[in-house]
Amino acid sequence: MISQNKSKKVAALVIGKKRSIGFPGKNTMKINGFPSCEYAFMAAKKSNIKKIFVSTDCPVIKKIGNKYGSIHIKRPKRLARPNSLTEDVLTHAYLEIKKKFKPDIIVLLFANNPAISIKLIKKGIQILKTKKSYDSAFSVCKYNMFSPARARKIVSNKIRPFVNLKYIKNVSSIRSSQGDVYFCDLSVQVISKWVFENMNKGMQPFQWMGRKSYPLINSYGFDIDESWQKVAVELWLKENWIY
Repeated sequence: MISQNKSKKVAALVIGKKRSIGFPGKNTMKINGFPSCEYAFMAAKKSNIKKIFVSTDCPVIKKIGNKYGSIHIKRPKRLARPNSLTEDVLTHAYLEIKKKFKPDIIVLLFANNPAISIKLIKKGIQILKTKKSYDSAFSVCKYNMFSPARARKIVSNKIRPFVNLKYIKNVSSIRSSQGDVYFCDLSVQVISKWVFENMNKGMQPFQWMGRKSYPLINSYGFDIDESWQKVAVELWLKENWIY
C-alpha cells in the first residue's frame, strides 16, 4: 500500500559501548585513517539526516559524535555489559530520543560497522516513507558459502549437520544448490517507530527488524567482531566509500 505522507521525521541512532570482550577496541580502532565509529556519524551526515543521537558509555565515541553535532544518550551500566541485549539498548534509546525529538523513522548504525552505503540509507528511508506495509529496511549480503546446508556442529567429537537437512531442498556440494542465502550485515538498518514501540513482536534473532523488512542488497560486509573482518571492511571502504 502506497502512503502519500512524505513528511515523516527521520533521526539517526549510533550505538556502541566502551567494553568489548570478543574484539577489544573494535568501536574506536583506526580503519583507513578514521576511528571505526566515525563512519556511522559521517554516513548520517552524508545522508542529510539532521538529528543524530548516540547511545554509549564510551567517552571516545561521545567525543567523536560531538564533532557531528550528535546528541548523547548516556547508556546505563546494565545496558553496557557483554550480555546486554540490543533490543533493550534500542528501547532505552528510543524513550530518551522521544524526550527531545519525535521521529517516525530511525536509521540505526552500529559503531563497529563502517561498511555503510549512503545510497542504501536513502533508499531505505524512501521505502519507509512511501510503503506502509514495511516495518523496516535492512541491508543484506548474499553469502551462499555460509548456507544452513553447510553449517556444522561438533557433538561428542563428531561433525554433524547443524540443521536437519531434510528440511532443505536440493542439498549438494554446490554451494548455491539450496538457493541464494542472505545474511543481515547490520550496516544499514532503517526502522519505523512502530518497531521501537513493539520490540517484543519483532522477528528473532533481530527483533528490531519488526515483522516485515525490505531487503537492501549490499555487496558484502558485516559488523566487526573478529580481527580478520577488519581487513574485509577496509577493502569495502576502499572500493565504496566516498570521503
